Amino acid sequence: VQLVESGGGLVQPGGSLRLSCDTSGYTFSRGCAAWFRQAPGKEREGVASIYSSGTGTYYPDSVKGRFTISPDDAQNTLYLQMNSLKPEDTAMYYCAAVPLGTLCCWQNFSIWGQGTQVTVS
Repeated sequence: VQLVESGGGLVQPGGSLRLSCDTSGYTFSRGCAAWFRQAPGKEREGVASIYSSGTGTYYPDSVKGRFTISPDDAQNTLYLQMNSLKPEDTAMYYCAAVPLGTLCCWQNFSIWGQGTQVTVS
């Protein structure tokens, strides 16, 4: 299984970006997937996850109402729509997934992409 992120870049505060995570060998709507981010000097943070065959989503308060995670199985892609971006959203963003058949929990995200940089300034 491979995950490849794209769509990052430089955006002004209040702007929007849509990140994409392309996969080979994984069906996002059947599994458990998430977007994480990590800023320099800070711990990695989960910002959106999807589970229960795509029926469940989770967002921390820091991004709730601004970020939306969505799978597109036809395109083998997981998206993260980010609106009303703030400077504190600046970070490297990673797509991750839990192997199919494995319990969906934060500790079991073992499939990772290489990341895409988002800068809000």
